[in-house]
Amino acid sequence: MRVLGVDPGLTRCGVGVVEGVAGRPLTMRGVGVVRTPADAELGQRLVAIEQGIEQWLDEHRPEFVAVERVFSQHNVRTVMGTAQASAVAMLCAARRGIPVALHTPSEVKAAVTGNGRADKAQVGAMVTRLLRLDAPPKPADAADALALAICHIWRAPAQNRLQQAVAQNRLQQAAALHASKLASQQAPGRAAADGPNQTPNQAPNHAPPHAPKGRTA
Repeated sequence: MRVLGVDPGLTRCGVGVVEGVAGRPLTMRGVGVVRTPADAELGQRLVAIEQGIEQWLDEHRPEFVAVERVFSQHNVRTVMGTAQASAVAMLCAARRGIPVALHTPSEVKAAVTGNGRADKAQVGAMVTRLLRLDAPPKPADAADALALAICHIWRAPAQNRLQQAVAQNRLQQAAALHASKLASQQAPGRAAADGPNQTPNQAPNHAPPHAPKGRTA
């Protein structure tokens, strides 16, 4: 499995590609940051992010894209920029038919470090260790992107099993509902067939024969 992790941001959008499967050593295929100038127009910055992510998709051909799920922050302006960059990443993937997964920062930290409240230094250190790198990727956005990819590789099997179970349960519920509707539709027909409108089979009418006329004296 090859996953492109995206740590969204307008000024620095972290990207990292990790390949491997759960339970086995993982390999980093690339890591970097898509940068945009803070003084540029918003539309131009979003276009630059799109172009940067498209280049990574062209070069590495990931099977999945993992994006950090945007959550509420006190700085509304910051969270809006993060959400916009996140939407660009999802759009680029969806346009190519690549599945997109969203992971919260707590999920990523818990998956990589075992602590959902780990700081960036701990995340960088564990990413370095798990991918057998010489040093933590810089800036932290790049390390976070790799952590997202690692998180998805490790969580994907469990998520797939859960999705399959949910899908199977929905199919069973739909089948039961369909059967119930059929039964309710057929019930009036049976009632009509058994009701008074049907002419019951009548026993043959055996009229007694006329009595013979008596003899007159």
